[in-house]
Amino acid sequence: MCNLYSLTKGQAAILAFTRAMKDKTGNLPPMPGIFPDQSAPIVRTVDGERELTMARWGMPSPAFALKGRATDPGVTNIRNTKSPHWRRWLGPAHRCLVPFTSFSEYDTDEDGKKVPVWFAGSEDRPLMAFAGLWTEWTSVRKKAEGEVTVEAFGFLTTEANRTVGAIHPKAMPVILTEPDEFDLWLVGDWKEASALQRPLPDNLLRVVARGERSDAEG
Repeated sequence: MCNLYSLTKGQAAILAFTRAMKDKTGNLPPMPGIFPDQSAPIVRTVDGERELTMARWGMPSPAFALKGRATDPGVTNIRNTKSPHWRRWLGPAHRCLVPFTSFSEYDTDEDGKKVPVWFAGSEDRPLMAFAGLWTEWTSVRKKAEGEVTVEAFGFLTTEANRTVGAIHPKAMPVILTEPDEFDLWLVGDWKEASALQRPLPDNLLRVVARGERSDAEG
């Protein structure tokens, strides 16, 4: 489960990479360590135009996961798209791209300590995008915060490729890298877009760092 990623490229690079026409993020600083329930940039289609905006990482949790809980910090990773809980958000209106430069999965070192292992397209940390979903939702994410209405996002996972599977064999994020994949994900029919829920080829990812809680390179 990916619960930590990095975005260290500037707004101009993100806009060019995703072909977004509007920027609603304001002054966007480098984000070397993005954790669950933090705000981060997403690209979505609104009135036929792609916009770069901020949303909070963690989609609404299924009802069964909320039994006995007073708060819902959200679900960061989405796997079972056949679930009725997720099906309501599979249409183009709720799909988004989540730009990133690297992401982390946890490994166990010789002392039994969990350490982050960072994956990227290369040592230069080129921009890539997770295939994401977003929605507006009202809930209590933190008790001290009370009830809030936020635009929330999460991203799909799939079976791990060989590169990620060496560290985290259960799953990896669904990663998109090409303009035609962005087009299909953002506006395509689900029957075709669902084919993008597959592992990235092994040779398109590599380990670029280990042991740090953020990835400030690139």
